[in-house]
Amino acid sequence: MKFIVYGVRKDEEGYAHNWSKENKIDVKLVADLLNKETVKLAKGYDAIIAYQQLPYDKEIFTTMKEYGIKDLSIRNVGVDNIPTDAAKANGVRITNVPSYSPSAIAELAITGLMQLLRRTPEFNEKLAKGDFTWEPDIARELHTMTVGVVGTGRIGRAGINIYKGFGAKVIGYDVFRNPELEAEGMYVDTLDELYAQADVITLHVPAVKENHHMINKDSIAKMKDGVIIINTARGELIESKDLLAGYKSGKIAGAVLDVYENEVGIFNSDFTGKKVPDATLVELMKQRDILVTPHVAFYTETAVRNMVDVALDSAKSMIEKGESRNEVKF
Repeated sequence: MKFIVYGVRKDEEGYAHNWSKENKIDVKLVADLLNKETVKLAKGYDAIIAYQQLPYDKEIFTTMKEYGIKDLSIRNVGVDNIPTDAAKANGVRITNVPSYSPSAIAELAITGLMQLLRRTPEFNEKLAKGDFTWEPDIARELHTMTVGVVGTGRIGRAGINIYKGFGAKVIGYDVFRNPELEAEGMYVDTLDELYAQADVITLHVPAVKENHHMINKDSIAKMKDGVIIINTARGELIESKDLLAGYKSGKIAGAVLDVYENEVGIFNSDFTGKKVPDATLVELMKQRDILVTPHVAFYTETAVRNMVDVALDSAKSMIEKGESRNEVKF
């Protein structure tokens, strides 16, 4: 059995080598992303393991069928960049890593929120000028606030546990309700109810068409004045220009953004000494209380190890057993 892994970063190499040694399976590591040209390197291999934000070319799956490769195991959750029609037409089955570390995502969200509540951006700005005064930057305490969690899956629940640990009131909204949370009376019936009640709104839902730009000028108008919005899920959930306008008007007190709707080609790229090719993103980053990170909520030792191990485990299971609990059904 032989696997080829595309888009491998330095921080993934050690985990892949360890897995290969423990499972006695040959694993070839390739730094290049998977595309219609690099897929030719997969000839003679039994499965492809990949991770990338860029779209997967349809031609990849035609070549996979030609080589007799029936398994594509991705090292992430989302499959929105995979042409599923091409995969199905060529008999390629897809597995993903549905949960690599919910805590990693939830912890970055709370890290950003606490910076905003304790006015860290303001004090950093003042200290850089030698200003050690307190006023007017008085902080807010999380236990006095209501946190609205949109999406109560694995990551949402990890966040809920953290917010409850701080003593905050937590309300949730999800079209698929968790029975335990429902028994606690945590859910509201509509997003409008959540918008009206929450001091903090944190998003943990997929980028399906029903959720596209769910945060926009109309939904922002329904929110409490001084709301803080957190997005560590998908950039497409927020209409960025409306968020920026809401912040500048004072309606929104701050935001924590680990994702951005036009991040592909920008995040995880180095623009040192160059112009960042997105004016709206640049404007967001200029705002003192809008904290932007380049899609790194997942980027912990635990999560990266899990992404590598689970993806390789899934490929092994598909080859040996013809099935995997992580297969994505289309």
